[in-house]
Amino acid sequence: MTESAGRRPRKRVTYGEGREALLDAAVRVVARGGLRGLTYRAVAEEAGVTHGLVVHHFGTRDALIEEALSHAIRSSLSSSDLEPGTGRPEDFSHGLTEMVDSGPDLQAFQYELLLESRRRPELLSHLRALYDEYFAATRRELTQMLPGPVDEGLSRMVFATLEGLVLHQLVFGEREVIEDALDELRNVLRLLARERDGK
Repeated sequence: MTESAGRRPRKRVTYGEGREALLDAAVRVVARGGLRGLTYRAVAEEAGVTHGLVVHHFGTRDALIEEALSHAIRSSLSSSDLEPGTGRPEDFSHGLTEMVDSGPDLQAFQYELLLESRRRPELLSHLRALYDEYFAATRRELTQMLPGPVDEGLSRMVFATLEGLVLHQLVFGEREVIEDALDELRNVLRLLARERDGK
C-alpha cells in the first residue's frame, strides 16, 4: 500500500527524540496556521507519526501548547546569545539575526501565542512565566555589563528592543538593517557603561 499524496510516511521514534520532534512539529503547525490549527492530527501529520503518539506524550492540547512554548523559549535563549555571560556589549545578542534566519517558526510561534493570549487569557500565566526567563537572562547580562544596579525598567526596555528587532526581521527580512540596529544598541550600552563608570 502506498502513502497518500501529500502525506508524510510514518516513522518510528524513540521516546526522547519523539517528544522533541513532536514539539518541533507543534511549533511549525502553529507558526503556519495559528493556534486554532493545532490539533493532535495536524501535529502527528507534520511529524510523520500517529496521532495516538501525540496524545501519549502530552495528554492534553493545553499540555502540548505549554511544553511547545517552553521548548521554543529554551531554543531561542540558547541560540540568540542573549546571555553570553561575558559582560561585553559586543557579545550581547550576537546570534540574534542568525537565530531568526535559522528558526523563524520558533519566533512566529511565540508571537502567535502572545496574540492568542489576548483572546485566551488562560495562556497568559504560561507566557508570563516563560517570558520571565527572557527578562531574567537580559537583566543578568546587563548586570555583568553595566556598573551599578540594573532595574527592571532598563532590562525590559533592552529586551523589548530585541524582541521588536526579531519581529521586524521575521516579517520584513532586512537582516543587514537589523544587524546595524543591534550594533547601535550595543553602542548605547557601551556609552551607558562608561557613563556609569564615570569615564
